[in-house]
Amino acid sequence: MGVNPAPSHDGSRAAAEAACEVIELLEVLWERGRDAVSSSPVSASQLRVLYSLDREEGINLRTLGELLGSAPSSVSRLCDRLEALGFVERGSSPVSRRELELRLTGHGKAYLRELRARREEVLLSSIAGMTPTAREALSKGLRGFRDAIGTKLPTRRADESDDEARSA
Repeated sequence: MGVNPAPSHDGSRAAAEAACEVIELLEVLWERGRDAVSSSPVSASQLRVLYSLDREEGINLRTLGELLGSAPSSVSRLCDRLEALGFVERGSSPVSRRELELRLTGHGKAYLRELRARREEVLLSSIAGMTPTAREALSKGLRGFRDAIGTKLPTRRADESDDEARSA
């Protein structure tokens, strides 16, 4: 395996500045998508809870707090609000009577599906305006960035959409 040469600090700084600009643009696009899905969108912290429960359904408050890097009392309040909105439910754990499991409700799953679809529409519309060469460069650059940070985004469970389709 070859060793990559040390990156140029000038090139790295320019790339970091461009990435910051793109991140800010994505934040604006993400907010537009969230606003379009619901008249009372959830906060960014609440959305992190929903994403976490989508990936790790049935976890308890302690585990959720560890995933989020948040204090148990903060996580509990977030879940209280999401439960009041009908997005999250707490249930008894089959493993321990003292623990509660957290799960997305059908309403919470539908919210995430709608949100992701709306955000994908916005992204597809934006990317469609790029040249094929620019789209390929974007894709290659994003893969390189993902590989450089050593973290792949968690994938959504495919069985969720199948379950929803069967119950409809």
